[in-house]
Amino acid sequence: MIIAFSVTPLGTGVDVGRAVAEAVRVVRASGLPNHTDAMFTTVEGEWDEVMAVVKQATDAILAVAPRCSLVLKADIRPGVTDAITTKVEKVERYLAGG
Repeated sequence: MIIAFSVTPLGTGVDVGRAVAEAVRVVRASGLPNHTDAMFTTVEGEWDEVMAVVKQATDAILAVAPRCSLVLKADIRPGVTDAITTKVEKVERYLAGG
């Protein structure tokens, strides 16, 4: 499965970058395929391992904030691996005229 999620600390002021960085650090340390952009962090793996990473990232936010907003979108497709890369490659091929 692929999960795109965003965790945002609430109640800590305007600058949330440091707290979000700690959540991203958790994702990267997981060893699961992932990438982070301006809005979401995407991670791929089996249900239990991906959900555990989302929980750990949320816990990292709650360690420094009294409240956390979590937004999550999942693509659940059993038996498929490396979709985090191949889905993007397919779109890029179409964009290139292929």
